[in-house]
Amino acid sequence: MEVKIVEIRDEGTFFPMLCINLGEADNEAQRYLMRRCGYPVAGFPNIAVCHLRCHLDRITNDPFQWSGSRTYAVAHHYILDHWSQIRDGDVIDVEFILGETQVKKTSERHG
Repeated sequence: MEVKIVEIRDEGTFFPMLCINLGEADNEAQRYLMRRCGYPVAGFPNIAVCHLRCHLDRITNDPFQWSGSRTYAVAHHYILDHWSQIRDGDVIDVEFILGETQVKKTSERHG
């Protein structure tokens, strides 16, 4: 399983998020247990996303389960569509993705 940590940004927001690709298992034990839970483990991105603090009631691999939150839903769809290009620490800027701004936000870690 591949894990990446990204910074999700929107108007006035900053969320460090943990992203786990459940689409590939590292070994037979993972493959077996994930398939028993219904994950396809088919080699394509199946990304579970949660706050880095891991609020366990708010982890999902379904971007449509972020009901009422455009920030999480748009960011989750973007992460699914661009998984192979995303690196640890990347900024997922929802306003930029939606074309509401012309300049992508930079990471807060760069001050």
